[in-house]
Amino acid sequence: MPGFCKSEECPSSHELLEFQNGDLPRTRGGEIRKHLVSCEFCSAEVEFYSHYPQEEALGESAESTEIPAPLFELAEALLKNRYADSSSLNVLLRESDELIADMR
Repeated sequence: MPGFCKSEECPSSHELLEFQNGDLPRTRGGEIRKHLVSCEFCSAEVEFYSHYPQEEALGESAESTEIPAPLFELAEALLKNRYADSSSLNVLLRESDELIADMR
């Protein structure tokens, strides 16, 4: 699915969660609503929050938690779309799956 990624123009996940919870000022909420019309990725994220409410807002506790290196590399690769060769991305996905399995 080409183009299905978050860009620098997208609202943060924190803002999208606040939008979903109705905690944004009216003006910013309107801006995000307009953005959602043209951004499938952010629309999917807001839809996710509507089906799976978050226990606490993405605040200080989430921001202070370090992302494990393989997950950070995967996110960076997806956001920058650096890996045209899917084999590199598949290696990162396997490493991330292994890390998640180890955490459980």
